[in-house]
Amino acid sequence: MDLFEHQAKELFAAYGIPVPRGIVAHTAEEAREAALQLAGRVVVKAQVKTGGRGKAGGVKLAEDAADAYQKATEILGMDIKGHTVHKVLIEEASAIAEEYYFSFLLDRANRTFLAICSASGGMDIEEVAHTTPEKVAQIPISPLTGVDRAKAREIAQAGGLPANAVEGAAELIERLWCAFVDEDATLVEVNPMILAADGQVKALDGKVTLDDNAAFRQPDHEALADKASEDPLEAAAKAKDLNYVKLDGSVGIIGNGA
Repeated sequence: MDLFEHQAKELFAAYGIPVPRGIVAHTAEEAREAALQLAGRVVVKAQVKTGGRGKAGGVKLAEDAADAYQKATEILGMDIKGHTVHKVLIEEASAIAEEYYFSFLLDRANRTFLAICSASGGMDIEEVAHTTPEKVAQIPISPLTGVDRAKAREIAQAGGLPANAVEGAAELIERLWCAFVDEDATLVEVNPMILAADGQVKALDGKVTLDDNAAFRQPDHEALADKASEDPLEAAAKAKDLNYVKLDGSVGIIGNGA
């Protein structure tokens, strides 16, 4: 199950990971009120479960509450890679000194966990990984030893983070590992992970995928499900503990087992 950004950040905050203050809004008026509460410049961010929001125009800076109303009007209802925007996150603007990339993921091919870290974070991380892969460190993580502060520091240094960001990043990475394991996630991603002007390292964005196979021991995850966009047949099958996958076309067969 993929989480919305605001859900991912709520999860991060529960593990002590620094995130900007934010309020979810479903209408332009709610966005205006949220901006008034946050006071000052805010970022209006489309909440959809797909990447590329920034390049699609789904992330906009607003100078004040009136501007937040206008930006929310422009973003709500947008189609981003087949996903309609039904809500936005109104978030306090951060003074960014540098942007980095970090993630933990389940490496199924090699049957292990993987930490990915780079000092070249932001919207162009995919291009960076393609054109200059040496700038993206990939570190296998043993599930037996996990990630303590020393390992987190090693990961940050391998990713090329500057010395003044390593310790803050290491603390964030260690806490992120706890969230990754405790919540039975298959992916936790922070892009960008930023060094703020005040020297704090924080998660400016968040992406989390939870393992549905672990739902039996994670009852709290049920409340995170996006039931509004769930396929009715898949939802009905899930309620009866059946695995059903809707396929295009009139006939579909999935063979499993011998």
